[in-house]
Amino acid sequence: MQKMKIFSIRTLTCAAVLSAAFLMLTPEKADAQTYSPTPVTISKEKVRIDGKICYSHIVLEKQTLFSISKAYNVSIEDIYKFNPTLKETGLKKNGIILIPSPEALAATPAPAPKETPKETPAEEVVEEAPKEAVKEVAEAPAAQEPVAKEVEKKVKRKTHTVKWFEDLDVIAEKYGVTVESIMRLNNLEGRKLSSRQKLMIPNPDEIEGSQEAEPVQEEAEVTSEAADSLAAETPAVESEDSVAVGSDVKAALILPLNATGSSSHRGNMDFYSGVLLAVSDLSEMGVNVDMKVYDIAGANGLPPYNHVSDCDFLIGPIGSEDLTKMLSLNEECPYIISPLDQRAQTLAASNGKLIQVPTPHTTQHNDLIDWLKSETAETEKVVLITEKGARQTDVTSQMKAALDSTGLNYKTFSYSILEGRDILEPLMGLMTNEALNRVVIASESEAFVNDVVRNLNLIEYQKYEVVLYASSKIRNFETIEVDNIHNTELHTSLSYYINYDDPKVMSFLMKYRALFNAEPSQFAFQGYDIATYFIDLVNKYGERWVEKIDEGKKKMLQSTFDFKKTPEGGYINNGVRRIVYGDKWSVTEL
Repeated sequence: MQKMKIFSIRTLTCAAVLSAAFLMLTPEKADAQTYSPTPVTISKEKVRIDGKICYSHIVLEKQTLFSISKAYNVSIEDIYKFNPTLKETGLKKNGIILIPSPEALAATPAPAPKETPKETPAEEVVEEAPKEAVKEVAEAPAAQEPVAKEVEKKVKRKTHTVKWFEDLDVIAEKYGVTVESIMRLNNLEGRKLSSRQKLMIPNPDEIEGSQEAEPVQEEAEVTSEAADSLAAETPAVESEDSVAVGSDVKAALILPLNATGSSSHRGNMDFYSGVLLAVSDLSEMGVNVDMKVYDIAGANGLPPYNHVSDCDFLIGPIGSEDLTKMLSLNEECPYIISPLDQRAQTLAASNGKLIQVPTPHTTQHNDLIDWLKSETAETEKVVLITEKGARQTDVTSQMKAALDSTGLNYKTFSYSILEGRDILEPLMGLMTNEALNRVVIASESEAFVNDVVRNLNLIEYQKYEVVLYASSKIRNFETIEVDNIHNTELHTSLSYYINYDDPKVMSFLMKYRALFNAEPSQFAFQGYDIATYFIDLVNKYGERWVEKIDEGKKKMLQSTFDFKKTPEGGYINNGVRRIVYGDKWSVTEL
């Protein structure tokens, strides 16, 4: 039986680590050609693996282990030690391998505490400050004074990477220093900063008069990067009622990543890459994440309960069958987040440990009709159009039920697509040319919806003003003329919508393209949104995070999260996005 592929992604600080993790699950066929040595340039990227500093080296075509080992002045065996799978897989073009630094090699055989590399950047040194030592310093300063002094030396020159939303005031407040001290230390002539710019942060005791004025901040400098997250901004939840700030978040991602021949394989991998980027972004903001990844494709099977029992939550699996199996593993199973399958809502309605993320179609249809009701004036006409002779679908029944519940006075018009343009006169008989006509299409048939939209455009030429309301599925119909949709001012409620003018979306796009050399799909956005939201929630509220899940809407990059507790089960997302297709090809989110 094939062994399950499992690995763990801990707090990530570098794009190279993300790429390495991604490549671990996307094996390529080894080239059959004979390699000849290619010049090796020592990487400038360094990462921390189990407390050891390593170079992150991208393998170029025709590079060999011998040439790489000589360039870095390490042995081939040393490279194998830090890359356990390398003997089996061999070098891959554009693959990433870890090369131990001299300090890492020196620390490997010694069980004693590792010495701090002299050339290690300050921001990396901060991560080495043990939480246990910090705690002991706070409780017994006299006994632990030597430790405190040692740590203080390590953090004396922190380095901060500027985020796109930060300015000097925000950074200065984060570290408890003045704007002027940062400008002076970095020789800044003005206050303008650029994204990902590196800034040296002065120690507060270097600033005149700070020793006595801010003793608490001086003690905070002894802590690790995790302690800085006490005041860190995070993208998902904004609340002052935070109880678990800086605590580790343990999660697991369970997906069929390497499902050979599966149509969903690419989507699953895109989802996974979005999760990776979310973990990276959150770690830069001080959130400590331990994300286990389980590839359950083929014979790998679901992870045993004892593998995930200590997790705060699980993302996946996808299908209802696998979700049911996971839920039945143990009564104390962690909360399971259903990330992609809308049909899993039925499980959430009866199981208290399931959180359904995709918004049900019923919710979208109900919101669409609520929207219609809120916009309809007494003088306006409402017409529901259905297909004659077609079997009744969920769209038809749900739209009609929602309209009935509003109390609106509406007319129903049903016709067959074979009737062609003969329906224009009777349809106009239900409308008015003195006010708006709001038309609802209750059908999932692309051919029928296309015919309705075409006829509505013809009616508009007759001086009738029409506003169209339709299921989100209309956006997937390829045969509908886009001009016709805009002419009828289509209104639709969606689970997913991406506003590419949003600065946060633009930032995500740039980082994703740089990291994966590809355009993010809808699945990549979904992975990013889910991981960002739930990791941040646990980081802020600890074991109480589920209590906070239904306290209001949260707009992410692609989705809106508005979780509601079901009467006898878990949570279902009711978040939707209202979109209007207007004049001049405009698309507006309301």
